[in-house]
Amino acid sequence: MEIRQLRYFAVLAEELNFTRAAARLHISQPPLSLQIAQLERELDVRLFDRNNRRVTLTEAGEAFLNDVRALLASLKEATVRVRAVDQGLAGRIEVGLSGSHFLGPVPALIARYTAEHPQVSVLLNEMNPAAQLEALRGHRIDVSISRTAVDDEELQAMPLWPDPVVAVLPRQHPLAGRKRLELSDLAGDAFVMLRQDTSGFARFLAETCARAGLPLSVAQTVAEVPAQLALVAAGLGVALVPRSTCRHADDRVAVCRLPADISRATVYAVSRRQGRRRALDTFLQTAAQMGDGKA
Repeated sequence: MEIRQLRYFAVLAEELNFTRAAARLHISQPPLSLQIAQLERELDVRLFDRNNRRVTLTEAGEAFLNDVRALLASLKEATVRVRAVDQGLAGRIEVGLSGSHFLGPVPALIARYTAEHPQVSVLLNEMNPAAQLEALRGHRIDVSISRTAVDDEELQAMPLWPDPVVAVLPRQHPLAGRKRLELSDLAGDAFVMLRQDTSGFARFLAETCARAGLPLSVAQTVAEVPAQLALVAAGLGVALVPRSTCRHADDRVAVCRLPADISRATVYAVSRRQGRRRALDTFLQTAAQMGDGKA
């Protein structure tokens, strides 16, 4: 039994006339008659009663028509769906990200993308940066939103938007009224730092301080930027964090810019070079538009 035979049957059942059905199918009448006869032989059922003046469905034909219509409708839906997946307009994207990105542009990116691509499910997996890279290599996520570029044989990074590093200080800090600081201004302070074993960005910050000759006195080490901000607000130290995370900072925290040569930082989308879901390409296109200010 072929899909073509089922389509021929459905059209003939609607037209109840071989000439009109053949014209609608853009074939001649003999091939239509042949295919219907083959279908009836395969089913061992008479689907139509025929005489010189009319064609009618048998009782079995009427029952078969309901199932055939449902089958053809499902096939059409499957065709539309598979084409949408192939074009990146449907499917699923597994996103890995750390908690700090919820404080920046990422929620707006997810909202815009899901509004534009309602047939794509975007699943957010909150995990530390090191775990994201492991999950990417293991094909458990499709993209990592990261503050560290990765470029090797398996993974690649696409810049999304700049997110400069700023200093956050307790509101009662003597330098809290300053708009801009040098790292050397914080030489006597205790720092709330990110854990370097799980974050390339944390290692970047520690190396930046080392290059600037800033001796670090570490008061606390935490896994996420929101924890840094909370501890700074409580007066336990100062911290270096991405500027985007300060949009909704506690009013007990002061935010100070740093020189461009040490504050420059970027958010990246890290993905596999091979075996990517098609929907990821449309997701990255939307992210790139937001990074270009086209959101």
